[in-house]
Amino acid sequence: MSKWSKIGLTGVGVLAPAAVWAQEVAAEAAESAPAVASVAHTLKELWLTGGWIMYVLAALSVIGLALILYYLVVLRSSAVAPATQALRLRDLLKDSRFRDARELCESGNTALSSVVGAALDFLKDNPNGRPEMLKDIMESEGARQAGRLQNLAHYLMDLASVAPMIGLLGTVIGLLKAFNTVAFDVAQAQPVALAAGVGQALVTTIAGLLIAIPAMIVYSLFRGHVTKLVGSLERASSDLYAVLAGELSETAGTPSAGPAPSATPPPSSGSVFKFP
Repeated sequence: MSKWSKIGLTGVGVLAPAAVWAQEVAAEAAESAPAVASVAHTLKELWLTGGWIMYVLAALSVIGLALILYYLVVLRSSAVAPATQALRLRDLLKDSRFRDARELCESGNTALSSVVGAALDFLKDNPNGRPEMLKDIMESEGARQAGRLQNLAHYLMDLASVAPMIGLLGTVIGLLKAFNTVAFDVAQAQPVALAAGVGQALVTTIAGLLIAIPAMIVYSLFRGHVTKLVGSLERASSDLYAVLAGELSETAGTPSAGPAPSATPPPSSGSVFKFP
């Protein structure tokens, strides 16, 4: 027998079982086609099996989606410490145009504008105040703004904690139904009645986890994003504090106790402020 004949026989021996396996798979797929057509009906049955707990979990999922959309709008750099606003405020403060800077802060409606607005209010009431007091004012307002941003993200974590608990409540209710079916009349207990209670227990647990797991993942992403936003707020506030401290020292006629008016804290060495 030639070499090519041996190779041909070997190929037939390998491909023949594969062909038989492919036919078996095709037959199984054809048999499972009706099951695919009834998926919608199965989902409806699962919803009904979960009972009223499913409506509570559905409401939580809607709230979670609304929170995510809200965070996408609010937790942006342009809504916390926009670079254009920081540069504009720096120019106005260096020119001692405090009134214009205050109007810009009132119209800006950002975390940075709140910090600078608090500093300008302090300077208005205390023209000869010390730079250390100015720093405390800005740091206090910056910490308040940072806490507000961090608390926003925590709402999603709260939802991720509540959803499994509500699913667990459905689990307890379902198991209680199953046990009551046996407790009232052991002789008349039907497997279908037991399955209904156990089914509710499993469905509500799964639904709670399906809400909680994505919510926790998204929360971790937003938490890291909030940390970056707070860092940008710290750097921008430190830069503007340097300008304000210099203006305050010049007004008082004393050497500057803070950073030089034109100095900008280098990113590698951090910033003057550290908001919690």
